[in-house]
Amino acid sequence: MVPLLPDTVAEVSKGLADHEYLADEGLATSIFLALRLQRPLLLEGEAGVGKTEVAKVLSRWTGGELVRLQCYEGIDASQAVYEWDYSRQLLHLRAVEASHERVDEDELYSERFLVKRPLLRALAHDGAVPPVLLIDEIDRADDEFEAFLLEILSDWSISVPELGVVRADVPPVVVLTSNRTRDVHDALKRRCLYHWIAHPDFERELAIVRLRAPQVPELLARDVAAAAEALRGLELYKPPGVAETIDWAEALSTLGRARLDETAVDATLGTILKYREDQERVRAHGLGDLVRSAVARGA
Repeated sequence: MVPLLPDTVAEVSKGLADHEYLADEGLATSIFLALRLQRPLLLEGEAGVGKTEVAKVLSRWTGGELVRLQCYEGIDASQAVYEWDYSRQLLHLRAVEASHERVDEDELYSERFLVKRPLLRALAHDGAVPPVLLIDEIDRADDEFEAFLLEILSDWSISVPELGVVRADVPPVVVLTSNRTRDVHDALKRRCLYHWIAHPDFERELAIVRLRAPQVPELLARDVAAAAEALRGLELYKPPGVAETIDWAEALSTLGRARLDETAVDATLGTILKYREDQERVRAHGLGDLVRSAVARGA
């Protein structure tokens, strides 16, 4: 477990690297400031660049529980904050009536019947280390939920009418992610620190493959990192993310390949490209050209 107030950006970089996440200086600085200033951190970028993984790594590094809220169209307070366990309330009510005792309505709305959803769980924590609250894909939620979320992140409190106000003694570490399917409102952005996570360059992606898939031969790891970089330059519908690069390297290694070759690329293209149209575009571009440029770049 590590203190939530690191002294330097270098300390953050090392902490993340110790848990298999290689952050560039910009991301490490944003995380450092978010921890020191106790501000939410909004991460935007294309799918697969490692936004969600930041929250997971922070949870492992700090020792705080990871509380994840997956956003989607139509999400509301009952899914995000709390709801009452009506089935248990009904069973309790029937048991009281069967024993001919007086029904205490206040007892029906006590914490024993309260189902805490992610936002309430994150604010009501009672451990020594605050949790890491991951609000994933906020761009999928609607405007009303975003406004509701802004109020919570401003005051670090939630009102439960039957019980009162729940306020965090120490705010959770909050990471919001967005794939930018729509723009997040300026009001929410003003409340957060912001960082755009781009696809890594060749050297950093190679370092990530080495770290996350150490069993992959060195030359193959270089070839795959170079090929992934080349694929992202082909204007694909869904360029490969880092996770796909790692999967591809592991798949090729499992097949016994020590270097990238045209036959292996053709057989495993579905490991790194998940849309048929993208695969067709790459094949039309020429698998041989892709392999030759990757091998030359990785040499």
